[in-house]
Amino acid sequence: MQGISVDLDGIKQAQRERLLHIDFRAYFLGDVGRSDLIKRFGIKAAAATRDINIYTELAPGNIDYDTKTKSFIREDGFKPLFEYNVSQVLSALSQGFGEDFVGSPKPVIACEMPAKLNKPKLDVLSVITRAIHQGKAVKVEYSSTSSGTAMRELVPFVLVDNGLRWHVRTYDRKNDRFGDFVITRITKAKLIDAPLGEHEDLKHDIQWNRIVEMELVPHPRIKHPRVIELDYDMIDGVRKQNVRAAVAGYVLRRWNVDCTEDHSLEGAEYHLWLRNTPALYGVDNLSIAPNHKKINDNSDNELARK
Repeated sequence: MQGISVDLDGIKQAQRERLLHIDFRAYFLGDVGRSDLIKRFGIKAAAATRDINIYTELAPGNIDYDTKTKSFIREDGFKPLFEYNVSQVLSALSQGFGEDFVGSPKPVIACEMPAKLNKPKLDVLSVITRAIHQGKAVKVEYSSTSSGTAMRELVPFVLVDNGLRWHVRTYDRKNDRFGDFVITRITKAKLIDAPLGEHEDLKHDIQWNRIVEMELVPHPRIKHPRVIELDYDMIDGVRKQNVRAAVAGYVLRRWNVDCTEDHSLEGAEYHLWLRNTPALYGVDNLSIAPNHKKINDNSDNELARK
């Protein structure tokens, strides 16, 4: 849907957020009233009326007052005043508006999502995020499936959600390499107040800085490929997706992408085929990609640090 081109630079941030709330509700819920603004932002009725009036001036024809419901209803010719990111919209609809943590978050509409079986501990997560923000290293107690529990010194840079669990991209001082660590496996964490080495900078992480262009197409075994094209918003039958080499394995696993050169994997879960498998040569993070062994037999593959 084509949005409205309006200059909002002269509007203060607080009021812009209220205008966004009006626009969002009209766009995705179909109605908005003064009570919604009063409840959401704790403003007076007069201020809510003023915001709605400003919105109708900026976006004429978007909403109209309905005397029966005593609220403003979305008009047929609605054009959003703001641009929206799909992920943010779905997050708002399923978990509630804004970043205010007072009370229990409630979904805006009925929504059900698969339960996450593992969640990072907030006291550990807070140390990791502070280290990222402040550019510091951390000393952690980390448990691995191969070597048990040990102390490690890490330089964390980026949080990574692979769809199943959260990792942190780090420089691992013990092994002198960049890699991923599963946050739920960190039981203790403490900031290290000391300068970082120049070689520990993320700019030296080859796998993180390398971009791989994947060409994803409907799996040749699919009887009606047009359905898959719709699922993944393909153009001319292909979805070209740029991903960092460091997370390529996660993407391929999450979407069950058949990585064989002859699309030979069988199973109803394979809706996609990677038609340009040579693009994955040299990518380390392929241990969990479907048929990864034939893609890159010589790579040092790991899902995360063991």
